[in-house]
Amino acid sequence: MKALRGHFDRAVAAAATLTGKRFGLLVASSVVATSAIVASAMTGTGNSGALAALLGHSLASRAAPVAAGPPVKSSPPSGSGAGAAPAEAGSAAPSEAPLATPAPAPHPPEDVPSREPPPAAPALPEAGRIKHVFVVSLTSPGYEAAFGEASQMPYLATQLRPKGELLSGYTLLDEATMPNGIAAVGGQPPNTSTKANCSTYTEFPPSAELGKDGVVSGTGCVYPVETLTIADQLVGGRFSWRGYMEGMVDESGKAANCVHPDADATEAPVPGGYASAQNPFVHFHSLLDLGDCASNDVPLEQLPKDLSKATDTANYSYIAPTPCDSGAAGQCPPGSPEGAAAADAFLAKWVPQILASPAYEEDGLLIVTFGAAGGVAPEPAPPPAPAGDPLHVGALLVSRFAPPGSTDATTLDPYSLLRTTEDLFGLAHLGLADGAKVQSLAPVLLGETSGD
Repeated sequence: MKALRGHFDRAVAAAATLTGKRFGLLVASSVVATSAIVASAMTGTGNSGALAALLGHSLASRAAPVAAGPPVKSSPPSGSGAGAAPAEAGSAAPSEAPLATPAPAPHPPEDVPSREPPPAAPALPEAGRIKHVFVVSLTSPGYEAAFGEASQMPYLATQLRPKGELLSGYTLLDEATMPNGIAAVGGQPPNTSTKANCSTYTEFPPSAELGKDGVVSGTGCVYPVETLTIADQLVGGRFSWRGYMEGMVDESGKAANCVHPDADATEAPVPGGYASAQNPFVHFHSLLDLGDCASNDVPLEQLPKDLSKATDTANYSYIAPTPCDSGAAGQCPPGSPEGAAAADAFLAKWVPQILASPAYEEDGLLIVTFGAAGGVAPEPAPPPAPAGDPLHVGALLVSRFAPPGSTDATTLDPYSLLRTTEDLFGLAHLGLADGAKVQSLAPVLLGETSGD
């Protein structure tokens, strides 16, 4: 029911803003899309507002009221009016003709339902004081190499860290990129395919089912349409989202939206180029089939334009560099900076633009997170530190609503990031983000605890 309700809310919200190509994408598939086709045909106008209204009303409201018959006219008295003969003396005056009694209105047929008011629309979720969230996902060189005294990321550790709150207890679910990205946007746990970074773009088997806990059974890379994401939730709540992917181009080398391999195809990214493993949104049919991915999953080059005005900035922005610029080992062209140096340079280029944007300055939150382990430190490397937990990577919150220079040691993971974002926008919890032990940072950020 949660998935169906989510798809219905998304369809109604999206219908109110559909034009041209996006409308065609919306009605391309799924039961929700079929409902949209029927509703559009009923209006006969193609007006998106009418479509949204029809989707939001009960079918019972289509029952027409029973028409009443014409009123019965009464005749004038028979002896009245000019030219009437006078009554004879001594005779009784003629009596007036009685008025005709109206016939009772016919009862409606028993098989015609009575007209009922349409059900009230569900209340829309409301955001708290934070209304713009920016997530930057990198590859970790290790907690100490990122945030320690001998940090190999000077911009992150010495310029950005004093502005925000260090999440020293943040850990990953797996060393690979895909499991953490999928969990952070959809609440789904790692599986065999995602742990291999989905080198083959495989569908879940037809037998895969969405359990009561919101988790899809089986293994695969492209989740069934009923599996919702934070992007689906935001659209259903009348919020906006964008995924910004560095280096995302089509086969001809031109910048393109929502780029992913064909079904069951193997992807071989070029050094320094885009990889779909960095892009969790292309792995959900809920976004692929109804056009949300094609509209909102865009090349990173679009970010500066969207940041120029608060009204053009999405409520939720997920920013992912190429594997090279994220800090992953062995992903860069020969001779170019790699590992921690590449990731730090990416932050130094893009984060100042985010922090200077009107949306961030008004009510923004920046989350710098590591979505994978296995980055490398630049040469010359410092003396090797004792091997620690590779999944312990840390994260950073920067906002005027987060205490600068502070540290929070709460145990957190990608499910916590999803739950925090959902709580900031008043949304339900998806998949394992709804777990009893999953911590949310929203209460502090929203000033609901003494930590404000």
